[in-house]
Amino acid sequence: MPGRGRHRAADLLPAWQQAWPAALTAWSRFTRLPEPRFLLDEAAEQAEGLSGSFAMIRLNDHAVLVSLRQVAELGLERFAREVLAHEVGHHVLAPADLAYNGRLLARLRAALPGLQEHAAFVGNLYTDLLINDRLARSAELDLAGLYQALKPKDKPGKLWSLYMRIYEQLWSLPSGTLTQGRLDPALRADAALGARLVRVYARDWLDGAGRFASLLYPYLATEQAEMQNGFGNLLDATDAGSGEVVPDGLAEIDEAEVTGSLDPRNDPELSGVDQPGDAAEPGASSGRETVGGRKQRYRGPLDYTELMEAAGVKVPRKELIMRYYRELARRHLIPFPSRRVEQASDPLPEGLDPWDPGEPLAAVDWLESMIRSPQVLPGLTTLQRSYGSSPGAEPERVPLDLYLGIDCSGSMANPERQLSYPVLAGAVVALSALRAGARVMACLSGEPGKFDQTDGFVRSEAEVLKLLTGYLGTGYAFGIGRLQASILDQPPPKRPVHLLVISDADLFRMLDDHPNGWQVAEQAALKAGGGATAVLNLPYQYNREENSAMVRLEGIGWQVHQVSSQEQLVSFARTFARATYHREGRP
Repeated sequence: MPGRGRHRAADLLPAWQQAWPAALTAWSRFTRLPEPRFLLDEAAEQAEGLSGSFAMIRLNDHAVLVSLRQVAELGLERFAREVLAHEVGHHVLAPADLAYNGRLLARLRAALPGLQEHAAFVGNLYTDLLINDRLARSAELDLAGLYQALKPKDKPGKLWSLYMRIYEQLWSLPSGTLTQGRLDPALRADAALGARLVRVYARDWLDGAGRFASLLYPYLATEQAEMQNGFGNLLDATDAGSGEVVPDGLAEIDEAEVTGSLDPRNDPELSGVDQPGDAAEPGASSGRETVGGRKQRYRGPLDYTELMEAAGVKVPRKELIMRYYRELARRHLIPFPSRRVEQASDPLPEGLDPWDPGEPLAAVDWLESMIRSPQVLPGLTTLQRSYGSSPGAEPERVPLDLYLGIDCSGSMANPERQLSYPVLAGAVVALSALRAGARVMACLSGEPGKFDQTDGFVRSEAEVLKLLTGYLGTGYAFGIGRLQASILDQPPPKRPVHLLVISDADLFRMLDDHPNGWQVAEQAALKAGGGATAVLNLPYQYNREENSAMVRLEGIGWQVHQVSSQEQLVSFARTFARATYHREGRP
């Protein structure tokens, strides 16, 4: 009866509330977290998104949720401190926060080829082991009793037996305390290895995640359909990262994602035996090459969005792609511009305005406030000085606005499917320009065909990134005719504009094919007033015609830069942005 279940849950509430301080102290007397949310009926559980297990955590709001209704049904009434301390452990030890949760999932997915959809499940089991082992040893909590109470009624699979046997090994319990039936020798050996793994990587737990996944891999592969049987009540952190917050720092591949996907049987840290002949006998090692550098530094956009989905991030895919390119571009941006001497105007005191408590305290004019009233009442009698400006002695430096044209023809990669270096280079230059105070107009062009561009020159980072991460896949080059409508047919710009076009050798063909193409390019560079640059990807020794075209383009006011691969576009963008927009300390 629903009413009876709620009544039993309500009876438990005082005791579980009283257990909370002790659960926090199990980790440290300085641990602080919001009070848990004790749910008394199914309606409350559904409202909070609690399903499957009787408890869960959320990393977004540091929440701990416990269904006392299910606690009563499962007969777990006496384990208040164990359950609550365990949930605290997910917040203070593993995964601890959204960033670590994302990195954990990335390592698990790398170690589970073909089974990546189970990464959150494996991560929950692994972090539970770390937390419970620490609590059982340092806080002497009865975690074994809790797992005995959660034994499945039906005969469990091998994965359950392996997992419970690891606990028996960790806590020196007789076989059969948590497991059921006779265990085969191979499973017992794997369990012993798993227990050692938990202890060895207790401090650097992230480094042990890939090894733990590799240990479980054969069991996962053979029990896919029913492998989560019996585990339902234990899964309290599979949706820990669910929400609208995007964890940072995951666009780049962590080297440990590759090296950490190691069979724990081949891990010298666990076996105590160094692996022989890694370099002397290629192919005889665990598979990790010790010569040469990393072949892939950045995660692809598809892998990035899949990782975010696995972490439970609930934001539109387009926004994730924008976040991906912003994160990759960030390391190449110019330092935030600062100037020591430029000043176009001098401050001119004009009068007094009321000062409100929400404004900086340093802005209060105490003398004038005291003159108005010797009894100071913040927000009522407090005053601050207002200033106008008068022409200064130093010239003001105005950043160049940027017109950014990117070839988005059929030969260019779709930035949502694979890393697009023209888009990344464009993001580096555009974000640097915005950071320096410039306005940016971005244009994707695959012509003859389609084009898309921002609504004029804008100061919005989101608008520019949204445009850059689009895709056309039409035509063969950047349409030089775009400069007619955006530059030549517009009034003279209020401040100089630099034209930057990222394309390939097809730009010369476009200049020839478009009516008055060369004339448009010349006049646009002249009217923009801030210079013009074409950076061209020429992955070969260019011929005489292309050489002649480059000389001609430079002759009409364009600087021409050649790169031999799309990857080099990023280096060009970094150099260009620093030369154009970084003015630290210079007049």
